[in-house]
Amino acid sequence: MKKFLLLSLMFIGTLTASAQKFALVDMEYILKNIPAYERANEQLNQVSKKWQAEVEALNTEASTMYKNYQNEIVFLSQEQKKARQEQIMQKEKDASELKRTYFGPEGELFKKRQSLMTPIQDEVYNAVKEISDLRGYSLVVDRASNSGIIFGSPKIDISNEVLQKMGYAK
Repeated sequence: MKKFLLLSLMFIGTLTASAQKFALVDMEYILKNIPAYERANEQLNQVSKKWQAEVEALNTEASTMYKNYQNEIVFLSQEQKKARQEQIMQKEKDASELKRTYFGPEGELFKKRQSLMTPIQDEVYNAVKEISDLRGYSLVVDRASNSGIIFGSPKIDISNEVLQKMGYAK
């Protein structure tokens, strides 16, 4: 942590020594003030709940199949036991595959989030870039991220200006 802080201070010292201008933005604040972002989040939450219910239904079905198997095991022949075990394992595998399809690293939720959020993020980026070009900022840092910013003067925070540029006046 001390090394990171030292490097951050050296980096900022280098920036100020060469008379470069920088600014802060608070992406959390900006995104909370964009109605389209809130609608997209709500849409993602709804689809996520729907898909989670589908996965849970398959898991419940597999669990029920297993309980029934346990209750009937003494009455089943070896072939029937094997068939039931395979059915149960297949149902568990189906649930796992469905979960991966919906929630995996390249799953449907990831794709849906990307399709809904990328246009909003691009709009914010373009507004920040325009303001940076206009005012001559060499660096714009997100105050909301875990970047190690200990203090940032409100004078250099351009979050409201970004919202105004995008048509969401504050």
